[in-house]
Amino acid sequence: MTATRLPRTDPLTLEVVELIGAVVARYYQEYEEAAARHGLTGAQARVLSLLALEPLPMRQIAQRLKCEPSNITGIVDRLETRELVERQPSPGDRRVKMAAPTAEGARIARSLRDSLDFAREPLSGLSRDERLALRDMLRTMVGVE
Repeated sequence: MTATRLPRTDPLTLEVVELIGAVVARYYQEYEEAAARHGLTGAQARVLSLLALEPLPMRQIAQRLKCEPSNITGIVDRLETRELVERQPSPGDRRVKMAAPTAEGARIARSLRDSLDFAREPLSGLSRDERLALRDMLRTMVGVE
């Protein structure tokens, strides 16, 4: 038996889309405010936070953030000027430059992550099973297994 697809304009789907939009907008607003407290743009903060997970070549940063590599070069240049990021040769290919956070950059990235309460506060009101179910639904929506 084949599942019938609901039209994309049914009231429940529209409400869910609106709620997802509201969550995303509030998250970005809080992220921008947290970045501004550190004198960073939202884009600079996102790059710094990504690099705090692992050093990356410019091209991979651009791919993960879904933007042009030339934009990433400018962002990394500004972060490097502030001594929050440094360029290093890649261990596997000395021609490739990796961007990595400095100790101060890593500290600021932690501070940014710790200051984002918007998502954590409502999630803390959900049970572990509810958070697992939400995670699994979000993974399905974005195509992650």
